Amino acid sequence: MKTRNVLGMAVAILMVAGTAWAGSEDRLGTSGAPELRLPVGARNIAMGGASLGAVSGVEALFYNPAGIAVDENPTQLMFSHTQHIADMDLNYFGVTQMVGTLGVIGLSAKVLSIGEIPFTSESAPDGTGEMFTPTFATLGVTYAKRMTDRVNFGGTLSYISEKILQETAAGTAFDFGFQYDTGYQGMKLGMAMKNFGSNLQFNGSDFDRNVLLPGDDPQSGNRTVTSGSARFELPSFFQLGMSYPLVQGTSSLTLHALYQSNSYGLDEGSFGGEWMYRKDAALRAGYRYNSSDDFLFGLSYGAGVRVPLGTANLWVDYAGQQVNDFFDDVQHVALSIVF
Repeated sequence: MKTRNVLGMAVAILMVAGTAWAGSEDRLGTSGAPELRLPVGARNIAMGGASLGAVSGVEALFYNPAGIAVDENPTQLMFSHTQHIADMDLNYFGVTQMVGTLGVIGLSAKVLSIGEIPFTSESAPDGTGEMFTPTFATLGVTYAKRMTDRVNFGGTLSYISEKILQETAAGTAFDFGFQYDTGYQGMKLGMAMKNFGSNLQFNGSDFDRNVLLPGDDPQSGNRTVTSGSARFELPSFFQLGMSYPLVQGTSSLTLHALYQSNSYGLDEGSFGGEWMYRKDAALRAGYRYNSSDDFLFGLSYGAGVRVPLGTANLWVDYAGQQVNDFFDDVQHVALSIVF
């Protein structure tokens, strides 16, 4: 497929998506499944999440599925752990495998654990002594392919599962992205649309009520009435990014910039950079911002080092995110193995 045809298709998708992703401040906080937005890994987080055009390998499973088609290493694995605000834990695992000329496939799993929460009720507002642990999980299957020597395309189908007490909500979401190598001094562009899918709704036995319905014979037995929560939409958004290698050689410096249009929140911007020495060690920094005074995150930072393991390479990466109020910095650690 010629490059201009691929770009034409991308432009057409953007025009259609403009209406679907047109949010307003009236929709702030009205979506659900916020765990879909939580970033994983460490390398791109340290750069403010801005490396949409150049992200590659197994870390691209989350940020831009097109990026898994860039790296020519046949197999890659990644595990990351995040100590999030309010003692929440976020764990992620991803694997990619090249399948010859067909492209690259990937599998991923993300689990967010809220921790133990005291169970309260109308009759026991201070707690019953019981505890419950909400859990949110996302499983993804990704496919990506190099369409031309400059254009990559990828898509991810995710299964979303949320559980709170006896209530569960499940659904599917779709992400897809493009990457384009402009051929101008190494500059790369990226585009991604994420969390496009069906509405979710909680259902479960805790919604059941054993009541006497109006109009029933008072001498008759109660009936079990089943209900459910209101449906909620997914936190969809659109991203457009650019990466530019400012310095190349033994030491390299790459700069990244990103614009994110949120359907259920204010738009965001971010930028970051990565300094790398001989592809053995890296220092990274980034910044995220939007116009809200309540935006939690701003400065991010991190580092990484490569450890040879025979024919494979292990990357150990760390990232931190400053939190503006109340909480300590969010800490991220990731291990990636490239075969």
